[in-house]
Amino acid sequence: MSETSSLIEIADRIRETFKRKNAARDAAVNISRELIRACSLAIRASHRDEWAEAERLLAEATRAGEELTGHVSPFPDLYFTGYTQDAFKELAEARITLAISRGQPFPGPEEIGVEYAAYLNGLAEAAGELRRRTLDKMRAGHSAECERLLAAMDDIYDVLVGMDFPDAITGGLRRNTDMARGVLERTRGELTTSFREAELKRAIDDLTARLGVG
Repeated sequence: MSETSSLIEIADRIRETFKRKNAARDAAVNISRELIRACSLAIRASHRDEWAEAERLLAEATRAGEELTGHVSPFPDLYFTGYTQDAFKELAEARITLAISRGQPFPGPEEIGVEYAAYLNGLAEAAGELRRRTLDKMRAGHSAECERLLAAMDDIYDVLVGMDFPDAITGGLRRNTDMARGVLERTRGELTTSFREAELKRAIDDLTARLGVG
């Protein structure tokens, strides 16, 4: 075989690999968008307590995650690229949010099918969704449920703050941990204020009733 023929063969192998990789990348970008959309809609449905719809959308997102993994797993740089890991982070966020909202245990990264960094960042963002649910329940007067959700947010932050590793390993977790801390502190303050106002109202109502006023 001549030197030129050998080089042509090498180039052909590279070209075929790039074709497969480019096709996998195009598929991954499209699937990532579908996955993120399904996760967003699933969380939205959970906030309305539409559990059947939330589970249907979550199943759709999970299937998309499996399809995404199938496309990018032969190419590690595609698997760990931003759009792929962002999609997995959204999947983790949705699975965690729905589980805690329904009083179920935290699902693990292996159960969800995501890498540890994507799981932890999804965990951090789930705290924001739990805050939203806490505020909704607070307006409805569900104090015990609010306390349960706040405890889950506490647990999340305790885990995140203990992950003291470089951002290159955790996927930028430090920023999301700071955000989770702010979410937790604001929610705790608002919940405390709400409970104190409710206690004051009950005390005023009791006093009014004893005095026969109104």
